[in-house]
Amino acid sequence: MFGLGIVGLAIYAYTIYDVIISNFGAKNDKIVWLLVVLFLPLLGTILWFLFGRKSRV
Repeated sequence: MFGLGIVGLAIYAYTIYDVIISNFGAKNDKIVWLLVVLFLPLLGTILWFLFGRKSRV
């Protein structure tokens, strides 16, 4: 069980890193995605991988 927590934390940390290094057309997009991922960890991570990565330039 502890290993699943480590994997989840690693995926969450990678999501935050991926949002930060991504280039967006608008400056506000990065801030919005970062807030979504920070305040809704599980849902934000899923939304990022489904929709956010496609919206990058």
